[in-house]
Amino acid sequence: MSGVVTGDAVVLGLRPARLPSRALALAIDLAVVWTVYLLISLGLAIATASLDEAAVMAVSIATFVLVLVGAPIAVETLSRGRSLGKLACGLRVVRDDGGPIRFRHALVRGAMGVVEILLTFGVVACIASLVSARGRRIGDVFAGTLVVRERVPAARAAAVPPPPPWLVGRFAGLDLSGVPDDLWLAIRQYLTRMHQLDAEVSWSLAGRLAGDLAARTGTPAPEGVPAAAYLAAVVNERQARDARRAVAAASAGPAHAVPQARLADPAAGHAKPVGHAEPVARTAPHSGPGAAAGPRQDTAAAPPPDPAPVPPATGFAPPA
Repeated sequence: MSGVVTGDAVVLGLRPARLPSRALALAIDLAVVWTVYLLISLGLAIATASLDEAAVMAVSIATFVLVLVGAPIAVETLSRGRSLGKLACGLRVVRDDGGPIRFRHALVRGAMGVVEILLTFGVVACIASLVSARGRRIGDVFAGTLVVRERVPAARAAAVPPPPPWLVGRFAGLDLSGVPDDLWLAIRQYLTRMHQLDAEVSWSLAGRLAGDLAARTGTPAPEGVPAAAYLAAVVNERQARDARRAVAAASAGPAHAVPQARLADPAAGHAKPVGHAEPVARTAPHSGPGAAAGPRQDTAAAPPPDPAPVPPATGFAPPA
């Protein structure tokens, strides 16, 4: 853990990778790179069969540089220090200050890797990694980088210390939706390791993290509250919210089906079952010119009158 604590708290709590894990990751990377190189070389050999010897040599050198040197540099740059082998072994390349690497770091590592890995079959890299206190090879020393372990066994994970009792629930109205996950991770890692740090380093790191958290939430930290206590209280509030949401989701089951849905009758003041037939208003037929037309209430229970018999069609039309 020594030498890995940074001002950005990016890799706080992670451990430097040692030779066995780095060797396994390197073996996976070399197997993939050499396979791609051989396939591309075979294809180019067939495609350049009609060229002269100088052109074939130039194509071979360009293929070697692009595939065996340029490809690892591009992968480490785009993946922020995680090649295929490092991803499989849970490793990552970071700067000495804990931040993600950039192109220049990957370029120096790749250039030095040609000498200490490809040309010497990894002997120089293994010796340098064994001698270094943090397992760094020569490329890491010149590039200012470090290979760390991203996956730590669960048994070694420490719990976040609780906040002071007088701060519990004080940040219930704080908006935590704008806090990114990497900042939460940095705060949690700091809280689990703050007692192992130097007092001055811990105080400075807590102040920086508290400032970042206040900027993300839009609410400044309360006056007189220590930065570490403020961070612990906010993390405790987030954990309490997550626990409440989990309990609510577990207790909310499927709605029980009602045996028979009922509708409220505003006139009678009681509920009636759905599907109940209401009285239907029917209009009496006109019996003559002076007959008054008006609705006649008829119940749905009464059977409808039989329709009048329709005379058979005879083809005779009465005179107008």
